[in-house]
Parts: sequence; structure tokens; C-alpha cells
Amino acid sequence: MRGDRVLCIVGPTASGKSALADEVACRLGSSVVSIDAMQVYRGMDIGTAKTPVSERRCPLEMVDVADVGESYSVQLFQTDARDCIDRLQSEGKLPILCGGTGLYLDAVIDDMRFPKGDTSSPARKRYEEMAEAEGADAVFELLRSRDPESAELIHPNNVRRVIRALELLDEGKSYAKQHAGLRHTAPWYEASIYGIRMSRERLYARISERVDQMVAEGLVEEVRSLMDQGLAKTLTAMQAIGYKEIVAALQGSCTMDEAIDQIKMRTRRYAKRQISWFKREGRVIWLDLDAMDTNEAADRILAQEER
Repeated sequence: MRGDRVLCIVGPTASGKSALADEVACRLGSSVVSIDAMQVYRGMDIGTAKTPVSERRCPLEMVDVADVGESYSVQLFQTDARDCIDRLQSEGKLPILCGGTGLYLDAVIDDMRFPKGDTSSPARKRYEEMAEAEGADAVFELLRSRDPESAELIHPNNVRRVIRALELLDEGKSYAKQHAGLRHTAPWYEASIYGIRMSRERLYARISERVDQMVAEGLVEEVRSLMDQGLAKTLTAMQAIGYKEIVAALQGSCTMDEAIDQIKMRTRRYAKRQISWFKREGRVIWLDLDAMDTNEAADRILAQEER
């Protein structure tokens, strides 16, 4: 073990984990460290559900650390997030990690190391062109048809990792088998992991309400502004749920109502994958938000941590 303790709050999108993490961090006089693959990008605020600055009761770290067109990998996230966590620990604070991107959480709290691929291989170029022309869903569906076990481990919007898995298949290797060797039994930090759960019906209703709220708050205008900066031409943009659908509508490929329905449907699918990921994580202490509110969940976490 290389570092000290961290407290992690995880769960599917729209489940209320940000509010819970903020409450816990405030009570402890600490900061929230976002563990989210998309909140790292500047200008992608409404569609990634970043807590607005005016509503943050404590500092929120690891957001707005990369430009939209920047190639910001899980390896870079691992380094930067650990630097952030180590700084908080050196100040005597307990970092509160919060997010729904399971791979990014594992990369930070566990001794995970990543193999390097050939960034200029013909196969990679071919799959990148496919993603550009047909979208992230196309390359993910190709991976799922060829190697469902590996597809189960990868976020469908993580285009770079999907492409890497397809590259490995072309080489006669499996990402799933390689992934099993990435994690070591030794953790990087001593981590307490708390997971939020609620009924599927309630979660889906919250997702629908959140998407409607994003649109009301200016999601379309945010996407249009980013398109003016070249967003529609980047893989980063096309892999983000909530952005690629609005881009399609603005480009005339579908109506705006159809785009909004697609966002809700894909977000529900994403939430199901998040739930599956964290269920496989044997260290999670589950909190049922059908049976308690945010303050009661924070009480439960702090009581558990005092033991």
C-alpha cells in the first residue's frame, strides 16, 4: 500500500452520489475528488452533470483539467488524481472520491498498471475512422459481437479502450484476460467504498428528470458552443452521452425530441452497466436510498468510519 485512507462514494448516474459526497466532505472539512471520465473536460458542464460552482459547499477536484480536444487517458487521470489525493492527505484531510466510472476508480485506488499499445498501428487507424464515421456505438457493438466478455468490462463510450480491445482481438488476444492481470491484490490506498442503490423505477425516473433539466438549463446551447470550437470533429465529443445526440440533431440527422429520447435511453443503459460493475466490486458497502435520505446516508457512512 502506497498511500493513506480514502473514502469512496459510487453508484449509477443520477442516483444522488454527488450530493452525498458533498455532504460527507463538508462534515469532514475535506474535498470531493471527482472520479468521472467526462467531467475532466472544460466546457462540458451541463451534459456531464457537474455540480455548479455556486452550489458546491466544499471544493470539487479533478474537474475541468483538460481541453475538449485533448487526449486525456485513464493513465493520465490516475497520475493526476493520485497527486490530488496525496496533497489532501498531506493536509490531514480524508479525500472523498465520488463517481460512476468504475475503471477510473479502480485505476486510482488499486495498484493498476496499463500496457502500452502502438498508437500508430493500421488497425487502430481503421477503428478510429470507423468511430468517426459511424459513432462510438458502432465500434462498441462490433466489440460486443466479437468478444462479449471484454465488452462487459468497458464503458461503451470509452472509444479509446474499445478500440484497444479490438486491436488486441486482431492480435489474437483478449482484453478481458489482459484486464485480469492489471489489478494486483495490493491496494494503492486503504479505501472504504460506499455504493448508492435504489429501485430501478425510481432511478430511471430520476434519469428522465435529469435529462429534461439539462435541456432546460441550456444543454443544446452548450453543445452548439462546443461545436463552434470543433467539438463535433473530435472522438471525445462523439463518445459522450448527451453530446453526440444533440450534435446529431443540430446537424439534421434526427429531431431534437428524438435526440432527447436517445439520451434518456442510452443513459439508462449506462446506468445498468454501472450497477453491474459495482456489483462485481466485492468491497462496496451498499446504502439503500429508498430507505434513507442523503443526511441519513451521510450519518451511516460517518458512523461506519468511526468504528
